[in-house]
Amino acid sequence: MPNKTTIPASFVVLLLSTLIAFAVNQESISISNVPLFGFVVLLIFIIQWLVFIPSFINRTEHFFDLTGSLTFISAVLFTLMSIPEIFLRDIIITLLVVIWATRLGSFLFFRVRKDGGDGRFDIMKTKFWWFLMTWNIQGMWVFLSLAAGLAAMTSSEKVETDIFLVIGTLIWILGFSIEVVSDNQKSKFRSNPENKDKFITTGIWSWSRHPNYFGEILLWIGITVIALPVLQGWQFVTLISPIFIIILLTQISGVRLLELRGKKKWGDDEEYKNYIKKTSVLIPLPPKIKN
Repeated sequence: MPNKTTIPASFVVLLLSTLIAFAVNQESISISNVPLFGFVVLLIFIIQWLVFIPSFINRTEHFFDLTGSLTFISAVLFTLMSIPEIFLRDIIITLLVVIWATRLGSFLFFRVRKDGGDGRFDIMKTKFWWFLMTWNIQGMWVFLSLAAGLAAMTSSEKVETDIFLVIGTLIWILGFSIEVVSDNQKSKFRSNPENKDKFITTGIWSWSRHPNYFGEILLWIGITVIALPVLQGWQFVTLISPIFIIILLTQISGVRLLELRGKKKWGDDEEYKNYIKKTSVLIPLPPKIKN
């Protein structure tokens, strides 16, 4: 990707993040006259830049996914420690994000270490602006994913435990469970040498071609439901959080890329064609019965 594309892309990412942060700041509590929401957003990007420097120097992507997960954890823990009065909603949001980020970060980190690298970065990690753009995009991913949760934690409006907290937590538990189970099933499938260059069609993967992404979408919807009662004014902009996750995982990366890769690799395989026809793309549903 040429520099004339990557530099404007980074600018757009930073500008969009700044505008959203500025809007949400209007309803955020302040620490020493500094809006806490905006400060945490800045912290998210600073972490990316600090790790990008040694990563580019050493031409390595090994710490990319791990940095993303640690940024999620750092952001919510810093926010929790900074707010003057902590409610159960704040603790639950923090706990759920930490659990998810710890599990996903370690899973991706050890997968990259086991594989020896991530092919997506082979060229881009040698190109300064392209690699930097990737880290900026990760910063925006962390920010927009967390947006509703962070807005709730930093909101000047506080609400005691309510039905939204209960329902949102249950949605998160369901989504997290689906993501963990599907990832574990796929890892076990891949670890069997007999399954080399094969595609998984068993377990929850017989009901969905991408159940792990469905689980991730669901858990972020859960966090947004938890946050909803305390959002006010411009904070409602952060309802973009689950919408962003859905678009990202289905139209930009995730589902879209894997579907293209699958068709390229197994497009002429009749078994794969039948799997595509009878299995839901995202939402786990009973397989279609062949006529």
